[in-house]
Amino acid sequence: MSKAKKGGQGTPATVALTKAGADFTLHPYEHDANAQAYGEEAADALGLPYDRIFKTLVAEVESGLAVAVVPVAGKLDLKAFAAALGSKRAAMADAAKVERVTGYVVGGISPLGQRKQLPTVVDSSALEFDTVYFSAGKRGLQIETSPKNLVDLTRAVTAPIAKTG
Repeated sequence: MSKAKKGGQGTPATVALTKAGADFTLHPYEHDANAQAYGEEAADALGLPYDRIFKTLVAEVESGLAVAVVPVAGKLDLKAFAAALGSKRAAMADAAKVERVTGYVVGGISPLGQRKQLPTVVDSSALEFDTVYFSAGKRGLQIETSPKNLVDLTRAVTAPIAKTG
């Protein structure tokens, strides 16, 4: 893995990793404008299992917006997510609000480099891998880095917040 950015692919997420001196690799792929399942599209394009690519979801808890990072293979368990943040309940946030607050478009939301640092929970399954993949901040570009980098740079807590099926 390298710290080098490939020309023209700098995003707030890659800037955050570079600033932190974190090792990462960028994995570009051809984004299909008709794709609806962005994480699955990335996994298929890069030839990776769905449990290695993590999607960034934003939900509303009592204290405001918060970020969940879960494997593409699963769904966010809103109760477990709320509990990990000490909240009673959580609901998925409105897409337009999420784009405004994070500075990213849906399908390209990275847990890193958001406009405002939001409370973040990374599914504990990420810790099972040497490296994980997640959006670099635009559709068609994934970051590969260690789960430790992801957790440290987002100041995340880890908890089992994904459910399968």
